[in-house]
Amino acid sequence: MRLYAVLLLAAGLAGSLPAAEPVPIRPAKRAKLFNGRDLSGFYTYLQHNKYNDPLRVFTVRDGLLRISGEEFGGISTKDAYRDYHLLMEWKWGGKTHAPRVDKARDSGILVHGVGPDEGSRGYWYQSIEYQIIEGGTGDYLMVNGAERPWLSAEVREEPNGQIYWKKGNPLVRTDRKRINWYGRDPEWKDVLGFRGRQDLDKPVGQWNVSEILCDGDTITAVFNGKVVNYGTQASQTAGKIQFQSEGAEILIRRIEIAPVTEKLRSRYRP
Repeated sequence: MRLYAVLLLAAGLAGSLPAAEPVPIRPAKRAKLFNGRDLSGFYTYLQHNKYNDPLRVFTVRDGLLRISGEEFGGISTKDAYRDYHLLMEWKWGGKTHAPRVDKARDSGILVHGVGPDEGSRGYWYQSIEYQIIEGGTGDYLMVNGAERPWLSAEVREEPNGQIYWKKGNPLVRTDRKRINWYGRDPEWKDVLGFRGRQDLDKPVGQWNVSEILCDGDTITAVFNGKVVNYGTQASQTAGKIQFQSEGAEILIRRIEIAPVTEKLRSRYRP
């Protein structure tokens, strides 16, 4: 057990710690992961403060989970999951923080999280990310830990060297490149308030719906009701779920998990 875990246990903070590599749960019915009252079922981990949160990066008020973005890290489920439909309703708050104070508002959902909480960067565990960022919500990123996860997708390559999901194109496996959602603007810039020509984001302050269908080794990204990305042959198919703090204030009012059904597969078939 890591030293800081030992210290937390000695201080009587065992409830703040997750179980070591919990056995993945396959949901049998729809359930709320966020109860609207407190952080039951979750634990937090931050770059500098680890399992403590003196800056109150993660708070619950008036039925909303607020992630301030002030310190990099995340709030993670204590349980691990496999074969599920995840739904999250969220909106951007107004605040941004260094080092991204003038950059595109940024967050994300990490699925199939495994390994130490610090991963390779010091604050996110090994996982596959459904990116939430102005102009790029629904992109896939591989978040390294002791190993590099990978994902395959049918993609087109733009002159900028980046790859974008496009059904019917060659299948490419990557453990390094971002797999952009199909409509991400090739002229995307990392600037606050960026808007692309095909972006599906609602204006700041309005509610968005992000959905992820994890079905075996496939991951389907849905944003505001539309399939925006589709990955197969994932190297990881189960693990914890984390919601990132990455420099921008984000408010969440609903996080639900449900079993994968034929109706869902049909609804979100790319």
